[in-house]
Amino acid sequence: MKKLVVLISGNGSNLQAIIDRCHQQHGMEIAAVIANKEEAYGLVRAKEAGIDAVVVASKGVADRSQYDSQLMATIDEYAPDLIVMAGFMRILTPAFVRHYQGKMLNIHPSLLPKYTGLNTHQRAIDAGDSEHGTSVHFVTEELDGGPVVLQARVPIFEDDDAESVFSRVQEQEHRIYPLVVEWFCQERLRMIDDKAVMDNEVLGVSGYAAD
Repeated sequence: MKKLVVLISGNGSNLQAIIDRCHQQHGMEIAAVIANKEEAYGLVRAKEAGIDAVVVASKGVADRSQYDSQLMATIDEYAPDLIVMAGFMRILTPAFVRHYQGKMLNIHPSLLPKYTGLNTHQRAIDAGDSEHGTSVHFVTEELDGGPVVLQARVPIFEDDDAESVFSRVQEQEHRIYPLVVEWFCQERLRMIDDKAVMDNEVLGVSGYAAD
């Protein structure tokens, strides 16, 4: 049984998608959901699914290294095979990333390498892009810079605002993130030499099944 730990900060809709597809199915289980905020609704989702819901509060901890050390200690109690970041709104220290090298996934709401960081939907609209999307990638020390595993694309229409694009993108996130988690747990997906490798083939810049 492959064990997952999911890190969240808020609502946890991607967490719910992963629970629905992966928890106690196909040789996978979510051992714990860890939030840095006590009010994160994803903790409720975890409890309803019978999953350990843990808070490692970041409020009041000014030193990033100190917080990440506390978080690592909590994660390691569960000895997970994979760390899944699902809306965990913190920049991780290099030591934390190295500790879980090749065992940590994130989802970012853009077609990486475009629009790292925040406010991606509005930035895509402001740039006049005709399409936008989301990317699942391995986590490395470079913010939103790890090798991409899978992307999903959505159109941007003339009358769209950031909220409408967000809704379209999030629908795709809920489809592709659990799938990538499943690939990893099936040992089809690995990170080798800072590259995503799927079924022993090195993936391109845009990940699996790119145009």
